[in-house]
Amino acid sequence: MIRQKSKPSPQGRTSAHGAHATYRISVNVALTVVAAAFVFPMLWMVIAAFDPGAGLMLKAPERWSLDNFRAIADMRTLGQPLVNSLVIAGGASALVVALSLVTAYPLSRFKLRYGNPYIYTMLFASALPVTAIMVPVYVMFVQFNLVNSITGVILFRAASQLPYAVWLMKSFMDAIPVELEEAAWVDGASRLRSALTIVLPLMAPATATIFVVNFIETWGNFFVPFILLHEQAKFPLSVSLYSFFGQYGEVVYGHLAAFSLIYTLPSILIYFLMAKPLQQGFRMGGAVKT
Repeated sequence: MIRQKSKPSPQGRTSAHGAHATYRISVNVALTVVAAAFVFPMLWMVIAAFDPGAGLMLKAPERWSLDNFRAIADMRTLGQPLVNSLVIAGGASALVVALSLVTAYPLSRFKLRYGNPYIYTMLFASALPVTAIMVPVYVMFVQFNLVNSITGVILFRAASQLPYAVWLMKSFMDAIPVELEEAAWVDGASRLRSALTIVLPLMAPATATIFVVNFIETWGNFFVPFILLHEQAKFPLSVSLYSFFGQYGEVVYGHLAAFSLIYTLPSILIYFLMAKPLQQGFRMGGAVKT
């Protein structure tokens, strides 16, 4: 005897549909709350930057003005810290890209005996918080006369970001077929020449990705330059923002918003200018050979 499967009742289908709709509404409400937590501070910063009478409350300005930008637009408050930030972030990111390229190539192309332990050790090192190693690093920097030096900040930031960059660069490089280099070797090219003329151009999206990620992280870093730098003339924007608006009894919120808006613009501009190479780099990183 063959039993026929009973069809679900319309009431059951309605109940399941109602539960799904309730779940979807709950998720949308939660995502809206999270988005508002990020959007409203950004919206306050943009509006308050053009409001001469800005306060803590989000409100439309009675008069849109550039007075807040004019008030902070001097070399001591904005100019020199901006230059310092560009030097620190750009120098550390360029150093990370160069060193990670040189380190990732042999890890990707040669069967090293201790290759995997080396990678795992580097990943473990990148997981250590900066605060855990700051004291011994500070003592070492004192001995090498790197305290209160922009060069010292660049070296520290590059060293702290290098382990993850090497692992990421190796993953990108694994996606490039070694047969391309082997064809060049057959034609008489050296390993160095094949690496420079074949691998390096194909790694352009990867290098752009690593440079932008490291630039944004270094640009927004406050702790390292705050500890290592002592002179105000050497402060980057992150430390200058804290010192300038923390040393007075009253905070002028319009000036603070204008300073913060200028502080965020370089990272946003670099991201949008490098959006296409970044997308290519992330796609390339996901296509690792097995």
